[in-house]
Amino acid sequence: MQLKKKYTFKLVITVVVIGTLCAFSFSQNKKPAKVLVEQAFKTAEEQYTDMLLRSTDLTKYPRTTDAKGNTAYVPISDWTGGFWPGNLWYVYEYTKDDNWKNAAVRWTESLEANQFNTSHHDLGFMMYCSYGNAYRLTKNEAYKAILIQSAKSLSKRFDPRVGCIKSWNYRLSWDGKTKWYYPVIIDNMMNLELLFFASKVTGDPLYKNIAVKHAETTMKHHFRDDYSSYHVVNYDTLTGNVLNKQTCQGYADNSTWARGQAWAIYGYTMTYRETGDKRFLNVAQKLTDFYINNPNLPKDKIPYWDFNVNEAGYKPDWKYDPSKFSYTPRDASAAAIVSSALFELSKHLGVKGNHYKEFAVASLQSLSSPDYFAKHGTNGNFLIKHSVGSIPHGAEVDVPIVYADYYYLEALLRYNQTTKALNK
Repeated sequence: MQLKKKYTFKLVITVVVIGTLCAFSFSQNKKPAKVLVEQAFKTAEEQYTDMLLRSTDLTKYPRTTDAKGNTAYVPISDWTGGFWPGNLWYVYEYTKDDNWKNAAVRWTESLEANQFNTSHHDLGFMMYCSYGNAYRLTKNEAYKAILIQSAKSLSKRFDPRVGCIKSWNYRLSWDGKTKWYYPVIIDNMMNLELLFFASKVTGDPLYKNIAVKHAETTMKHHFRDDYSSYHVVNYDTLTGNVLNKQTCQGYADNSTWARGQAWAIYGYTMTYRETGDKRFLNVAQKLTDFYINNPNLPKDKIPYWDFNVNEAGYKPDWKYDPSKFSYTPRDASAAAIVSSALFELSKHLGVKGNHYKEFAVASLQSLSSPDYFAKHGTNGNFLIKHSVGSIPHGAEVDVPIVYADYYYLEALLRYNQTTKALNK
């Protein structure tokens, strides 16, 4: 009897010790907020210093890496051009170092001609991520004027018969026969922030009214009953009726493309902030709940590029060959977008928002781990690894992409602000 008690006691001690060590190990993997933010921005300064030394042509914007792992560039017409100066503005915002401000100014002002671009819907990405941050941090009136003109250009793509801003010009779907005359993609929600800004600074409600109408129309047609999202909704140009609901960059027409769901979460959170309309807050929550509670979301919170890859009941229209993939690629950019969005969403919900903030922190911790965060001198001098542009197009598969860095840095700044507020 005494012997049994003795071994029972030893067993309990062993379990406690192991549990303590596991807990200690786990805590070591989770960096305190201040340490995480400081280390991330330190690496950002190192990586972007090297990027600036090589990237001297202000007509070529860093976007991703090529097949050899070197930085790959795009022209001013590309939708991602505004993210690089946006990244520089975020580094300046954190460091307050004028060297970063000067670099951000140079790259931002190189985009000036885009204020007249009416060829697609991405003026928000191109101009608000660059000039929007520039104006917010400098209050330069010239930047405000450029943003207003950009909003005017974007507004020209709005058709009241449809109730949406047209995303792309005419194209065929992957099935080779469906004609998209008025395609609207979920990404377009992100460009509305430029319109809200224009109404605030001009007092003209036109821009805000367009943004609200677009959000309302998208809310009606882009989401399924479970609040998963379609990528593309195609409208009739004469009646405004929905013709098709499909995908372009996701796995299948009825699947949920991870970055598309992320754009929706961020877009409706922002739209609630700008309007105070609880309908948009409610949608943002339901879109988020689908994402964070999805059984196909990996434990580290970094989603696969589509939530329904290789699942029964989902058939791609594009030429998908599963034998080409020995693994299912993740999309770290989607995780960065969601993390940033949820730091904001949690603020609008009080105590009820705590679990959204916890998810945002967990995502940020994963993104900041060696699995996803690059060492200095690697990854084409981008910060975040393992993003996906468009697998159906065979483009940017498991590579760094500039917008992953942008929303990661934004999430870091929001995390830092939240932490400071709690410590007051």
